[in-house]
Amino acid sequence: MGERQVFQPLTREDRITVMLYRTGIVLSTAIMASLAYLAWTTGTARSGLTTDLLVYGLHATVGMSVFFIHLYVSAFHRYLKYLYLICIACLAALLIIGKGSPSAALVQLPAGAVLLLPLSGCLGFVTAKEAFCFQLFEGYLLAMIMPLYLLLIATGSLSGNGASAGLALIAVLLVLFMIRKVFQPLAWDIGDKSAYR
Repeated sequence: MGERQVFQPLTREDRITVMLYRTGIVLSTAIMASLAYLAWTTGTARSGLTTDLLVYGLHATVGMSVFFIHLYVSAFHRYLKYLYLICIACLAALLIIGKGSPSAALVQLPAGAVLLLPLSGCLGFVTAKEAFCFQLFEGYLLAMIMPLYLLLIATGSLSGNGASAGLALIAVLLVLFMIRKVFQPLAWDIGDKSAYR
């Protein structure tokens, strides 16, 4: 992918799927920024209904991007969808551990952050794909920083201000990534349909 030219007119379905894909990116960024704001203003991880809703929203919006991403190699898309199904299973595990609250599970058991690795893998795949296709360097950084951040949280290497600062860094990079991505012409996401396999 990464074609910066129009190979064929976009169909209605092309436009809808690209808009859904990009909406997933925008909403995921907004949710991550909200989580970073909450962590920064309180200086610590918080559990509660607001955080739970943001966690559910993040899973849903990342799912939008996963299911509507345009990839030339269908095997990559298939693996990405499998990874997303693992995300949902991990969310279910967080619900069980937290007795109905994923944020409570993460606050009570910091090692539970490992259960967010598949989610960061999905979002990281999206950002790395865009980095590869359109030279959005921050996409590569996000794909590396997000899982590392979760591992540092899970091992207790980051807590309090360090965890808040790490989440703020991820949110800033996502905002930069989103701004550079969503204003690209829609046709760039579709590319040459004859190359799809």
